[in-house]
Amino acid sequence: MKKRIPEFENILRAFKREKPDRPTLFELDMNMPLYEAANGREYTGSDMLSLLAFTAEAFAKLGYDYIVAKACAMVFPTRDQTHLSTVSQNDGGLVTDWSSFESYPWPGPDGYDYSHLKDVVRYLPGNMKLIVVSPGGVIRNVTDIVGYENLCYMVYDEPELVKALFERVGQRLLRYYERALEYDAVGALCINDDWGFNTQTLLPPAMMREYVFPWHKRYVDLAHEAGRPMLLHSCGNIKQVMDDVVKMGYDAKHSYEDSIQPVEEVYEQWHDRLCIVGGMDVDFMCRESEEAIANRVRAMLDRTGSRGGYLMGTGNSVPEYMPRNHYLTMVKETIGYNPLL
Repeated sequence: MKKRIPEFENILRAFKREKPDRPTLFELDMNMPLYEAANGREYTGSDMLSLLAFTAEAFAKLGYDYIVAKACAMVFPTRDQTHLSTVSQNDGGLVTDWSSFESYPWPGPDGYDYSHLKDVVRYLPGNMKLIVVSPGGVIRNVTDIVGYENLCYMVYDEPELVKALFERVGQRLLRYYERALEYDAVGALCINDDWGFNTQTLLPPAMMREYVFPWHKRYVDLAHEAGRPMLLHSCGNIKQVMDDVVKMGYDAKHSYEDSIQPVEEVYEQWHDRLCIVGGMDVDFMCRESEEAIANRVRAMLDRTGSRGGYLMGTGNSVPEYMPRNHYLTMVKETIGYNPLL
């Protein structure tokens, strides 16, 4: 069986709501044990370049046309957050007033090393490109800094402080993307900004439009001015603001849950305005049989094959706890072979 050679043009065609040359895979995040299984060895590196090189090798062997990369090591400092299977949104609190806002250690994007975005080129097989993802998104970072419950009070008690918080975070992410776009290996941008819960957006839609969406519009415009597409990753129920996603100019939307709206329905509703990315629900991928997974993947590929604007993948990511054979069933049905055999 001839193995796939990465070809980023397939990602671009899907993002343009066109039909790729062949069914095309996408994941925002997978896991190191899977990469090690694909590469046949343990990862022993310790820097961003070695990680990108190892990831590129694994993604290529698994049938992907790109890798996800961080442009630099920038992060917004937070208090230690409670980690179980998820992360608490209420463990923030480094900024509670104007004084703590001014003393917060705001990161400067220009103070980090971006050279791996240039040096990684020699490790990219075929026409593989990078999709640069943000170090968290606009509302996600503000929530991490403040704490979600605190933010819900602050939007009423200190609206000017909230505006300033979004300004500080938003401007830094803008500069982060500006620096990433200096490198030819970057084929697209993605922002990782969870906007909602299972039933609604984190803030009322009017507040999302006031504080969050203007920054997203700037990121989309920046990407498009540089000739690159822009992907939105957002978990949660954002049905009330999907029209805003289109109006902002996003090329593609990622992250879907069956409990909110199955990806099949999402595709029928939105594929003429957005590329629909992933959608094989993580719970479904973990709990259902390989036969059920194969049937759903084939049905989704049949549904989208002649119309385009779709990339096959899980609803969110491939965590270590997902049965590997279940993940590989999805991949095999998409690319025609099991990449680990």
